[in-house]
Amino acid sequence: MNRKSESEISRVLQDYGDMLYRTAYLLLGNPHDVQDALQETLLRYLEKAPAFVSSDHEKAWLLRVTSNYCKDCLRFRRRHSYLDLEPLQECLLAEEHAHVQELYALPAKWKTVLLLHYFEGYSVKEIGEILGLSESAVKKRLQRAREALRLEMEE
Repeated sequence: MNRKSESEISRVLQDYGDMLYRTAYLLLGNPHDVQDALQETLLRYLEKAPAFVSSDHEKAWLLRVTSNYCKDCLRFRRRHSYLDLEPLQECLLAEEHAHVQELYALPAKWKTVLLLHYFEGYSVKEIGEILGLSESAVKKRLQRAREALRLEMEE
């Protein structure tokens, strides 16, 4: 890796690292898989070396790559046996993480739109562009996610 690459990766991690980590952790729930997702995102960033029109474009691209990688991991888990050596439940049962437990129980497609809308502040239109969905599909996912989250929290 050359100096330019190292400085570019440092900047990306400083600007977007927390956001990407939250996104991957919410989708995957395993810190080791999250590290893999972030590493893969950064590798693709270096390999593709995309030209961005703005920082918002760069942020959206990074979120899309991270989200797609996480979906691939989840698809792989469904098709292959998977043994989680560090159960997430221990972490989630801690009182300070109680609100995350309900969110973690939701399907990935709902968690993604909730995260982008409420935690990252994207509009419905922007989420649609990032995920390649229509605005009505994003609104429906947000509606269903809110309803499912409300039901989870009532239980």
